[in-house]
Amino acid sequence: MHSTTEPRLLTLREVDLRLVDGVWPWAEANRAAIEAHWAALTAANPALFNGRVLVMRQREIDGEVMTGQVIAVDYASFLAMRDFGAPDPGTGNCFAMAALRSADGAYVLGVMGSHTANAGRVYFPAGTPDMSDVLPDGRLDLLGSVTRELAEETGITPDDVTIEEGWTAVFEGARVALMRIVRSPLSAAELVGRIERFLASEEQPELAGLKLVRRAADIDTATMPLFLQHYLRHVLA
Repeated sequence: MHSTTEPRLLTLREVDLRLVDGVWPWAEANRAAIEAHWAALTAANPALFNGRVLVMRQREIDGEVMTGQVIAVDYASFLAMRDFGAPDPGTGNCFAMAALRSADGAYVLGVMGSHTANAGRVYFPAGTPDMSDVLPDGRLDLLGSVTRELAEETGITPDDVTIEEGWTAVFEGARVALMRIVRSPLSAAELVGRIERFLASEEQPELAGLKLVRRAADIDTATMPLFLQHYLRHVLA
């Protein structure tokens, strides 16, 4: 899911995505290639699990409001979409990230563990939306996804931070990354220490380490995806 165009950034007051029933025609038509790709991925990383995740099939933006629809697909199909270069026009990966910031201004990111699908890559706490993120009325609980992933990856709970209003959306090809600022009252050193203690207590932590970004020079173009580099340069400008 790579793009040759420069990411674009948009401030959103509200994001309303809803789950709809349906099959993914592209995945059905390319099932053999998807299964071969999945076999190669799981041979290299047996920890991968082919659960159900959500893919955005349609979106509209009106001012500062984005609405759209998502469908449930298997993770193998999702990863094929990502790795084949988003071959299905109009389909995308929309996910929410906790832009965790310390009291002294550092952004705290995680290095993904070797057992994950993005091993070695550097991200804010985030996850591909799945059925656990869907509310009873069918709406996708993106803020709930932010707080759940933050707690699962770092041990930091909503009671430990101040969550700002609104989203900063970064559009990069078929990706839509929704950033929500999450501020900690702890300094960067204190916050890192707390998260590292949490990681040490986990049997299989999702993160292999942490990365602090205070200035543009701290942005690692080798390990950080383009949309994240774009966001960090924007907020650090």
